[in-house]
Amino acid sequence: MTRSIRRPLLLFLLLAVLGATSSRAAEVPIVAAAANLNFVLPEIAAAFERATGRRVKLSIGSSGNLARQIAAGGPYELFLSADEANVAFVVGKGRTEGAGHLYAIGRLALFAPNGSPVEVDADLAGLANALSAGTLRRIAIANPELAPYGAAARDALRRKGLWDALQGRLAIGENVGQTTQFALSGAVEAAFIPYSIMRAPMLQGKGRAALIPADLHAPIRQRMVMLSGAGDTARAFYTFLRSPAAQAIFERYGFAIPEERS
Repeated sequence: MTRSIRRPLLLFLLLAVLGATSSRAAEVPIVAAAANLNFVLPEIAAAFERATGRRVKLSIGSSGNLARQIAAGGPYELFLSADEANVAFVVGKGRTEGAGHLYAIGRLALFAPNGSPVEVDADLAGLANALSAGTLRRIAIANPELAPYGAAARDALRRKGLWDALQGRLAIGENVGQTTQFALSGAVEAAFIPYSIMRAPMLQGKGRAALIPADLHAPIRQRMVMLSGAGDTARAFYTFLRSPAAQAIFERYGFAIPEERS
């Protein structure tokens, strides 16, 4: 091959490599996130973009469904679960870099939309009264097999002796976002939803809510983890999620920031 041919070819290869590198750097990573983060995480992502000029794309769903998608090779670079068990699951499948970090402690709330006959209170006495009076037709919870907040709701109902009595009246949502929609649409008289969603602007003035005592259910320890092959933007966002700026937004939505971060 003559020198006159080699030079254009080398230049073409160099530009191809640089173009591929630039393309990868410009890619927007997909972040798999639990449904209870549906309102808080977009605010954090917006703050991240203002601080760094970088963007992330959020894919919201139940932690269990997202974990299964990740295990099957889903195109995610970061996973924010509503619990630790689903992170442990993807760690066990060899899809992560390390075991991740706790980023928040979640809280559960009972919500009754405007016009509901259910009186909401932390002790669930109003729920029991509505059940006894026959004014409670349906109550929504997220699927306890897929959604940690659904499992927490089941725990609370069992501890108050209401779980068995409510069978046949449960509207099971795939995730807490769907559960919230059941309540807002009037399809149910009450719903167990994350406290973080209850604090969202869209629910203000739409009903009444009570924070469920933390001792009525297992702690909702929310863990995040980097996934194998994550790029620089996903890593930067992972770091930002543990920053004071992000923590302040989490706290505004009712999350507790764990002292233990490992």
